[in-house]
Amino acid sequence: MFKNILFTTTASPICDEAARFAYNLAEKLHSGLKVLHIYGLPSHGFTAQVQAYSPESEDVPDADYETLLTREIRASHEHLANKSMDCEVVVKPGIPATEILRRARAWESDLIVMGTHTRLDCTGASLAFRNTVGNTMQKVAKSARAPVLIINRFCPLPHWNFKNIVFATDLSQASDAAFAFAVKIARKSGATLHLLHTLEISGIPEDPVAMDRRLAHVRAAVEARFLSRTGDFTNMEVEVCEGTPYVEILKLTRRCHGDLVVMAHHGKGPEESPAMGGTLEQVVIRASCPVVSVNHGEKG
Repeated sequence: MFKNILFTTTASPICDEAARFAYNLAEKLHSGLKVLHIYGLPSHGFTAQVQAYSPESEDVPDADYETLLTREIRASHEHLANKSMDCEVVVKPGIPATEILRRARAWESDLIVMGTHTRLDCTGASLAFRNTVGNTMQKVAKSARAPVLIINRFCPLPHWNFKNIVFATDLSQASDAAFAFAVKIARKSGATLHLLHTLEISGIPEDPVAMDRRLAHVRAAVEARFLSRTGDFTNMEVEVCEGTPYVEILKLTRRCHGDLVVMAHHGKGPEESPAMGGTLEQVVIRASCPVVSVNHGEKG
């Protein structure tokens, strides 16, 4: 299913669950795996120091700096991966989001696995890097050509055989690619696909009869748009509701015991607040299962 998996890490314990998931997924699917760590940029003063993202400090890189970081990553991941698995670890300087996207294209990665620092238990110095790393996840999820699988907390080891997949759509063009991905995974794993579209509520109360009529109209449009693209796959349920998108996604995921959420990046443009985040970020922070962001269809 996936031939080349790219796992990106900040080399901190926060990424351990994502690392564990990536290593086991690559082993089960017999996929190639590359581990990428972008450790920072030289300071604007052109000194010998670089800003390290983890630990939150300034380091002085020398000729052996990348070699030492590579050894540290391998040592810290020994208990997470099968030691016999062939895995390439790449450590380079740069802007994290830019380098992740560039190397994913160069390596023709068909899946990107990453963790996130946007955790509610970040305190002290870690909190200062919350927006930086959160923005990295947001930029990668929005621009990557490959699906981006995001792990924020403990998940059972992946067998890639799901029972209930939640596909959330905002009816954007990108959501068409996400739907194709969700159907593909559901078909291969024999899962039930739960399709959800949420009408965002406004501050002005709407007449209940008018809202019911609007929901019925949108549901018909959603079914006409997506059901015709499933081919022989029929194990799907459609739900259209009103509310806050990320809240409704999480509610449905809990209600149907979802073990995977698939969605396109729901950003509304460059003006979206990094502090508040978008629907994807809110789901990632709170979801108890992996979340996949898909914005582009498969090559060819």
